Amino acid sequence: MEFNTILVEREEFLAQVTINRPTKLNALNRDTIKELHRAFKALDKDKNTKVIILTGSGDKAFVAGADISEFANFSVKKGEALAKKGQELLFNFVENMKTPVIAGVNGFALGGGLELAMACHFRVASDNAKMGLPEVSLGVIPGYGGTQRLPQLIGKGMAMELIMTAGMIDAPKALSCGLVNHVVKQEELLPLCKKIAAKITNNSSVAIGHAIKAVNAGFNTTLDGYNAEIKAFGKCFGTADFREGTTAFLEKRKADFPGK
Repeated sequence: MEFNTILVEREEFLAQVTINRPTKLNALNRDTIKELHRAFKALDKDKNTKVIILTGSGDKAFVAGADISEFANFSVKKGEALAKKGQELLFNFVENMKTPVIAGVNGFALGGGLELAMACHFRVASDNAKMGLPEVSLGVIPGYGGTQRLPQLIGKGMAMELIMTAGMIDAPKALSCGLVNHVVKQEELLPLCKKIAAKITNNSSVAIGHAIKAVNAGFNTTLDGYNAEIKAFGKCFGTADFREGTTAFLEKRKADFPGK
């Protein structure tokens, strides 16, 4: 699969997707969003891919924002269509993948970049990372899920302040408010992501996919999260992974899961 704006590398059960526009600080444009969708869709279907790490090229930025030049002259209708298509193709798509996606936030994650990191299942940041949603300084609001995911992660009050001030927070602050799970030196960022990924690959990919779906349901006001958990829990009992996991436990050996 050929790409112009991203790189995809494979290492056993792990895939690393790198947004590769360093001269633009890895800013998201339409082509990048489409290519990320293609890559994630293919990796989610690949039974040998158990974890995906998403990061940005270089040492300055994960994603410094959206490419403003693409939509500066948009009408109301075009603006709404931009947000709708972007959410469907990438942000909501990533959030609802059955394959875990870890965001390795190296440097700036602003606007659409922070929204993309928040769509991932969790985040690890380098100590030079800075995060924020500065859209109101341009006369617009976050349009790729930022007004929804940021309050879920850090609380309504703090999210309101961050959005309304168009400010940035550093990595230690992001850690203290729950926006990221870990903060490490930049050279330790990908090694830690891979270490966490290795722990994930020891477990049932099928069960993890069901867990992601159940957790997400709890944040969807149109769904009953507890009922979604019950359904997903029950479905696990009909899988080869469940039979292998319970058999291995009873036989006092390490499970060898078939995969998703």
